[in-house]
Amino acid sequence: MKRVKLKTPARYIINTSLTVLLYVLLSVIVAATGLRGEYYKGIIITVGINIILATSLNVVCGYLGQLPLGHAGFMAVGAYAGAIFMKATPAATLLRAGNTVALIPYIIIAILISALVAGIFGLLIGIPALRLKGDYLAIITLGFGEIIRVVLTNIDSVLGFKFTYGASGLARIPKFTSLAVMFIVTALCLFLIHVFMKSRHGRAVLSIRDNEIAAESVGINTTFYKTTAFVFSAMLAGVAGCLYAGYIGSLYPSTFKFMKSIEILVMVVLGGMGSMLGSVISAVVLTALPEMLRAFSDYRMVVYSLALVLMMIFRPKGLMGTYDFSMGNTIEKIVNNIRKKKEVKDE
Repeated sequence: MKRVKLKTPARYIINTSLTVLLYVLLSVIVAATGLRGEYYKGIIITVGINIILATSLNVVCGYLGQLPLGHAGFMAVGAYAGAIFMKATPAATLLRAGNTVALIPYIIIAILISALVAGIFGLLIGIPALRLKGDYLAIITLGFGEIIRVVLTNIDSVLGFKFTYGASGLARIPKFTSLAVMFIVTALCLFLIHVFMKSRHGRAVLSIRDNEIAAESVGINTTFYKTTAFVFSAMLAGVAGCLYAGYIGSLYPSTFKFMKSIEILVMVVLGGMGSMLGSVISAVVLTALPEMLRAFSDYRMVVYSLALVLMMIFRPKGLMGTYDFSMGNTIEKIVNNIRKKKEVKDE
């Protein structure tokens, strides 16, 4: 029996169709819930932001095999860069007028600026930090993340004018992050991660994780690929920060403490280091679970912590381990099984 093999364009068409279907489903749910629609929309937007953060950190933790703890710092610089740009544009006036079409170029530029600024910080931090491994890398990236937060808090007194507004917070940011913007950007980020990891550059990153010495011995520039993965991860974190700023409408340096980095890392570990699907599922669960348990406020954090402990006991490799779901492979498997059973029956 000749096996059915889907071509790459067919796979992209299937995945795009499912993505559009998911967006329509979420829109219908928000519209059908009436007054509670805004509440559910807020949860969905937060889930999308956390999905970008978890999957971007998974590039370094799961695929590269390193352990950085400064992801909140890249999110912070991306958030402030995008927010400061949007405040300097007529975005607030366009939002009040309901002119969302004219707002699109500003949103795109803000996201690109956030990614660029976060990428520059990722490059500056990654070049010295990635010379270290394990606990040492975790400590130095944690330190850099805290330095970024402290700089954002105190930079106004150094510059002599209001820039980040320090501890009092950067307020009156145009709230441009809608459900559609969040969904499109999240889908694009996941697509970019998928394409990167399926390319020869992604294979080089995986080889470094499996055996760095062997990878270097066959001619792979380990320093280049480690830095590339780190910068790519930082850029996506900056994009998530931009969406966060556009959703909340105000930014405070205290939001980006090291516990925020730990929270993102927990999502990656819980979902499975090296599994993009696992990071997506854990981001959804760990964002929605506290909201679902809000009625049990006295026991909410106990249940939340217990769920994490049980997962680490019974699934130490995470929810999905290193498994990544592929709709194309699933369809191929189903079709080939049906054809196989039909041939056996005919015989």
